[in-house]
Amino acid sequence: MSIAKLALEDGTVFTGRAFGAPGEKLGEVVFNTSLAGYQEILSDPSYKGQIVTMTYPMIGNYGTTAADEESHGVQAEGFIVRELTRVPSNFRSHRSLDTYLKASNVTGLEGIDTRALVRHLRTRGAMAGILSSVELDDATLVARAKAHGGMAGKDYVKEVVPEDAFVWDRGCDNLSKHVLPARPILKHVVAIDYGMKWNILRCLVQVGCKVTVVPGTWSAERVLAYDPDGIFLSNGPGDPAALGYAVDTVRRLLGKKPVFGICLGHQLIGQALGASTFKLKFGHRGANQPVFNELNRTVEITTQNHGFAVDPASLPDSVEVTHRNLNDGTCEGIRHRDLPVFSVQYHPEAAAGPHDSGYLFEEFRTMLG
Repeated sequence: MSIAKLALEDGTVFTGRAFGAPGEKLGEVVFNTSLAGYQEILSDPSYKGQIVTMTYPMIGNYGTTAADEESHGVQAEGFIVRELTRVPSNFRSHRSLDTYLKASNVTGLEGIDTRALVRHLRTRGAMAGILSSVELDDATLVARAKAHGGMAGKDYVKEVVPEDAFVWDRGCDNLSKHVLPARPILKHVVAIDYGMKWNILRCLVQVGCKVTVVPGTWSAERVLAYDPDGIFLSNGPGDPAALGYAVDTVRRLLGKKPVFGICLGHQLIGQALGASTFKLKFGHRGANQPVFNELNRTVEITTQNHGFAVDPASLPDSVEVTHRNLNDGTCEGIRHRDLPVFSVQYHPEAAAGPHDSGYLFEEFRTMLG
């Protein structure tokens, strides 16, 4: 079993055992507090440019399966766990986590004190790092991590968008189908893909929408040429402040059709309405984030994956905050008082995670008329 190292830009180095594919990857080092759902996390395009650490100590025990994919393979730059289960025990499993990472040419690191790493990131904040099983000199690795520059100002959307438009017609075949009963397909939605999880598309179909997916680099004119009943804005990776082209497109769409945004889509709507975004110290990543719904005064347990947030103080009077994070009070949802526009920072489609917020897809479908 070979050695692998994680070196952070502040000079901290962790040494453990390599798994997955041999190699070396730079990225922002972050942590996720989910107990399960590691395949959905790894295949979420929002993790492009990031090395993910799991806080739960044992990972890989139920293997991987094609049904749990949220995109075409692993999107995260690297994966760090305390203890890897190399022989999974699950009737659904097609292959082990180790084999899954090898097939995607992604390097993993196990056997380090992930509690110490997570405490360090909570104290110092998410930072650039390098995960390597080929170069093992500490000074060289730290120098490369320092040169990376972090996530701020980075546009990773162009690395994960689809090459062209396509139609998605598959509804939910997992727990979501019990939360969202299937409805007849009566409406057409254009989903702008900035790095979208597939379960979002399943949920849109489930509530009765034909879905045409288009790249996040498209102009408003190309989107509106489909004359859809509504427009969906997806999640995605990187710094929302670096996506001026996407903000301009969203600004030109608002008021033309009903719009619903999730995660990066939420941040783009905020910017298009005149607000600014800022980087969180270590972000919100996990399937156990409590959110307070200001509209009905209830609490939702949510799945989240973001390192940036909309500054509510910068929102115009025409926009109200609808949801807040109960851990730090940050903005988790907004809606326009006059236009058919709303968005949330978290992931109501779950995959993996709780289904408390699945009602938002029904609200969007109702908004379409």
